[in-house]
Amino acid sequence: MRRLSRPTRLPGPPVPADFSSPLHDRTVVARLGLWLGSAFTVCFLTGLLSHLHQHPVTWLPIPTGPSWGYRVTQGVHVASGTASVPLLLAKLYSAYPRLFTRPVLGSPVVMLERASIAVLVGSSLLMVSTGVANVAGWYVFGFGFTRVHYAFAWVAIGALVVHIAVKLPAVRDALSPAGADIVAQQGRRAFVVGAVGVAAGAVVLTVGSAVPWLESVSVLRSRRPGSSPLGVPVNRTAAQARIDRGLDPASGDDHWSVTVRGPRGAQTVTSAQLRSLPWRTVSLPIACVEGWSVQATWEGVRVRDVLALVGGAVGDVRVRSAERRGTYAASVLPRAYADHPSTLLALRLNGSRLTRDHGYPVRLIAPNRPGVLQTKWVAELEVLS
Repeated sequence: MRRLSRPTRLPGPPVPADFSSPLHDRTVVARLGLWLGSAFTVCFLTGLLSHLHQHPVTWLPIPTGPSWGYRVTQGVHVASGTASVPLLLAKLYSAYPRLFTRPVLGSPVVMLERASIAVLVGSSLLMVSTGVANVAGWYVFGFGFTRVHYAFAWVAIGALVVHIAVKLPAVRDALSPAGADIVAQQGRRAFVVGAVGVAAGAVVLTVGSAVPWLESVSVLRSRRPGSSPLGVPVNRTAAQARIDRGLDPASGDDHWSVTVRGPRGAQTVTSAQLRSLPWRTVSLPIACVEGWSVQATWEGVRVRDVLALVGGAVGDVRVRSAERRGTYAASVLPRAYADHPSTLLALRLNGSRLTRDHGYPVRLIAPNRPGVLQTKWVAELEVLS
């Protein structure tokens, strides 16, 4: 008779010891985490500044200068977010064997660590993926980007703080001379240096939208300012904003007006009256939240001269666009900005009349201000009491 063989026992779930690659060593994980945490921190702080520009608070006013301030901080925000992508992937690859640690349940500290890791990984993946999609102008997600991005930034940074607090001993070990010796062994250093190098390369390949002298090598840049109409890219066109086709410089009809409301009542300022005010020429950057920016020459009249017709800027100023719908169909110009000599109602850009997509007949331009708040197709100025 044939003896029956015993059934083969199926292998159980893996444990961290099953992953023998030196790239999973805790010193490698900690050093990658140090780089990733630094990128996340810079990205969070610059993103918070961008949020304060768009949602100002009275107890922390944003200064009007330097004029290039937002251009730099938002460029750094997008660059640090871009660098986070390869660093995050490298960190996840190096650390994922620890997800198989047994037992699943443990002490309160262990459970806190696991919960923070789950929240950190989930929120980080959401942040970098939606951030990259936003830079590319690819809005496939069915939610408001800015609100969700801002909310999950706090979730991610909170989980990061908890994770660092729990892992502080491992971080100290990784930064010690002994940790440096371990990283230098068996290809570990090459992996860490390679991840940082890829992150730096990703920044160089994309940052040309904001750094002109890198434009020729930034083959993955989202915008090409040098080849854009009038030398300035356009995010939202007149057609997308559903602007009246009568507002078109090609039509030859240059009769339009801006309504101005202030302490002395309301006044309709015609195109001829606006042009009769003293003209100014300023060189100011326009910087978009997606990371691109460009220096440009603007010609027009000072906002404070226009507001003087109705009593001056005694408070903040609401700027309304001819666009009736849209998140940024209106913006609030703080009093300090409204009174700044470089804040203009611009009629010309880089030596030419504004195009329809650039905001014809008149648009706002102010120093140190996000592009989404540089209202196009200005129809009304209202001084707020």
